[in-house]
Amino acid sequence: MKSTLNIRLIKRMNIVAVAASIAINAGAWEIGDFVLSQSRPAGIGAVQQAADGEYYYQISADGLDIDRVSYSPNKPKTAVLRTKELKDCNISSWDGYEMSNNEKRILLWTASEPIYRYSFKAHYYVLDRASGTLTKLSTDGGEEIATMSPDGTRVAYVKQNNVYVKDLTTGATVQMTHDGKQNEVIYGVPDWVYQEEFGMLNSFTWSPDSHTLAFIRWDESSVPMYSMTMYEGDCNANADYALYPGSYDYKYPVAGEKNSVVNVVTCNVAQATTSILDRNFDYIPHLAFARNDALMVMTLNRTQNDLHIYRMNPADGTLTDVYHDTSSTWIDSELARSVTYTDESLVIPSERSGFAQLYQYNIDSGLLMRQLTTGEEPVTAYYGFDSKRGKYYYQCTSGPLNRVVRCVDRNGTVAGVATREGTNRASFSSDFSYYIHTYSSAEVPTQYRIVRTRDGRVMRDIELNAEYASRYLAPDVPRREFVTCQSDGYTLNGYIIRPADFDPEKEYPVIMSQYSGPGSQQVLNSWKADWETYFAMQGYVVACFDGRGTGGRGKEFESVTYQNLGYYETIDQIAAARYMAAQPWVDDDNIGIWGWSYGGYMTLMALSAPGHPFAAGVSIAPVTDWRFYDTIYAERFMRTPQENADGYRKSAPLNRVEDLKGDLLIMFGSADDNVHIINSMQYIAKLHGQKSQFEMMVYPNMNHSINGCGVREPLYQRVLNFFDRKLKH
Repeated sequence: MKSTLNIRLIKRMNIVAVAASIAINAGAWEIGDFVLSQSRPAGIGAVQQAADGEYYYQISADGLDIDRVSYSPNKPKTAVLRTKELKDCNISSWDGYEMSNNEKRILLWTASEPIYRYSFKAHYYVLDRASGTLTKLSTDGGEEIATMSPDGTRVAYVKQNNVYVKDLTTGATVQMTHDGKQNEVIYGVPDWVYQEEFGMLNSFTWSPDSHTLAFIRWDESSVPMYSMTMYEGDCNANADYALYPGSYDYKYPVAGEKNSVVNVVTCNVAQATTSILDRNFDYIPHLAFARNDALMVMTLNRTQNDLHIYRMNPADGTLTDVYHDTSSTWIDSELARSVTYTDESLVIPSERSGFAQLYQYNIDSGLLMRQLTTGEEPVTAYYGFDSKRGKYYYQCTSGPLNRVVRCVDRNGTVAGVATREGTNRASFSSDFSYYIHTYSSAEVPTQYRIVRTRDGRVMRDIELNAEYASRYLAPDVPRREFVTCQSDGYTLNGYIIRPADFDPEKEYPVIMSQYSGPGSQQVLNSWKADWETYFAMQGYVVACFDGRGTGGRGKEFESVTYQNLGYYETIDQIAAARYMAAQPWVDDDNIGIWGWSYGGYMTLMALSAPGHPFAAGVSIAPVTDWRFYDTIYAERFMRTPQENADGYRKSAPLNRVEDLKGDLLIMFGSADDNVHIINSMQYIAKLHGQKSQFEMMVYPNMNHSINGCGVREPLYQRVLNFFDRKLKH
C-alpha cells in the first residue's frame, strides 16, 4: 500500500457514533485532513524477524524502545532496548535499527541527514545487549550505509566516499579503500542514478562466514556535472546564501551521456586486503552472496535488455555465467533485483512468457531446475522458500486491480495464502510459520494481523485502524468506484470519485488524475483517502484511468509505449476524458487534467494533443524532453537519443508548445535533483516565445517531492483554487 473482527461491524458500530458530529457540517473537513501524513491509517513500527521464527522485533512509535514480540497470542513482549535507561545517553529518538543475526548486538542510527531522495548519512551506534554498552561507530558521526557482518562482530560503513570496517570486539577501525573522492570515485554507496532508478541504496554484501565484504566501485569522474542554484530560503534557512546564491553540484548523466564506470570490489577483512575485479560492466544492479565462495553478480547492458548473473569466486575473481535473460524491449530491473539465493539455487522472476513468473536455476550448472509459477497473473513479489515444508511464497495479481499471496510446492501445486479481494501483503517469520498480513481495499483502511501460515488462523490483531475507519468511512466522505472504458481497442481500468451528495440530475466538472508512467499502477483495489477525496467533496467528480504502458496486465500491454513515450498514453487519457464527457452528469466543457512527474509530463502532452477535451491542466515537476532526463530511466524506455532521435523529438512536450490549448498551471521545486528545473524553464521560455498565457508556482530549494516546511497543504490548495477558477463558472 486481516480478521477476527469484521470490518463491516466496525463501520456499523463507529459510523453511527461519529456521523452526527461530522455530517452536521461538511466544512469541518479541511484539505489538511487528506494530504498530511498524520491523517493516513496508522502503520506499525519497523519490524525485523527473529532467528527462531517465533518472535519479531519492533521499534516503538516514538523511536525510543525496541521490543521482542511473540507471533503467538497471550505471550508478553520483552524489552530489548529502553533508551532512557541507558547510561549517559541523551538520544531523543532512533531513526532506525538493525539486529545482528545472532541478536547479541543492535546497530542504531539517529540524526539522519538526507543526501538525495532516499539516501542519508547519520550518527550510528552499536548496543551490546549483554553489557548494555552503547558505542558510537565513529567520534564525529556522519556515516553512510553502516552494515553489520552476519556474525555481528564487525560493521562496514562509508565515510567521505571510502569504506571502513570497525571490529566491535577490539574497537579497531580499518580503512579499506583510499581513493574515494566526492564527484569522482565512490565506494559502496551507489551514485545518484543507481539510487533513483535501480532503487539501490547500499551495495555492501557480506559473505555468510563474515570473512569477505563485497561492494561496487563507481568511477563517476567522466560523468557530466550538474549544478543546482540554492538560495537562503526561509524554512531551514542558509545564511551563507543571503546575498549571493550558492550551488549544489553533483554528477548526473543525462540520456546519451557517459555513465559511471563500475567494478566489483572484494575485501578480505581479516587481512585488510582489497581486490578489484578487472572487468567493467555497463550496469551492476544487484550484488549478493549465495555462499562463501559464490558472490552473485547481476549485470545489465546499457540498453537494459540483456541480463546476466555470474557466479564469482572472491578468491581469484573467476566468473561463471549461470543465468541469462533477454527482451525485445527492456528487462524490468526492479523485478530482477528481487532474486533470492540459497547455497545451490537462485529464484528469479522473468517476463519471458509475457507475464512475470518465477524460475529456479542451479547456481553451479546454470541449468533451469523448474518453472515455479505459470499463467497470466504476473508475480509482483517473491517472499522466499520454506525449506521445511517445500513451499515457495509469492504475491501476484488476481485481476489487475487485486493482489493476493499464494504458495507453490516443488510439484507445482498452488495454494492460496491470503486471497481476500483487495490488496494482500505478507511479511513472514524466519521459518515461515507465521506472517504479518497487511490488507486494505477501496472500502477497508489498512489492517495488520498476525496469521499462522499452516491453517490461516488469525493469532492476533496488531492494528485494525478502527478509529480511522469510523472517521473516513463516514457518510459525507466520497468513495471510489471502479469502472472501465474503451480506447483504441483496449479496455482501460479506472475509478471515479463522486461527491457524497452526488445528484445525477446535475452536471459536475471533472478532474482527471493520472501518473501513466511505464509499469506504474494507480487503479488498485487498496485504501486511499487523499486530496482526490477532498476535491470530490468540493463539488468535483475525480477520475483516474490507467492507460497503455501501465502495470499489472503483462508485458505486451506495458511495452507498447517502447521508444515512443507519451503517444499511446495521451490517446488513452483523451479517450478516458471523452468517456467521462459522455456521462449525463458531467459538464463536458469543464474537464481538467493534472499529474506530478511523469503525470506532469502527460498533462503537457495531453494539453498539446489535437482536439483534446481538456479545459485546464496542472503540471507538477514535469519532464519536458527526455534528453534532459537520466540515462537509466530514459534509455530503458527510449534507448539513447543517438539511436532514437525521432522518438525523442516526438515524445517531447517542448516540441509541442505551439499546440498547447487550455489553461495551464506549472509548478516545480527549484532544487529538484531528479527532474531538473531546466525542464520547466525551457518549456516556459517557449511559452513566452509563443506569447502564451499561463500560471506558475516555484518552490525555492525544494526537491522533486516538494515536501517539508509545511508546503504540501498550500500546494494542493493552490491546485484546487486553480481548478475552481478554470472549471467552475
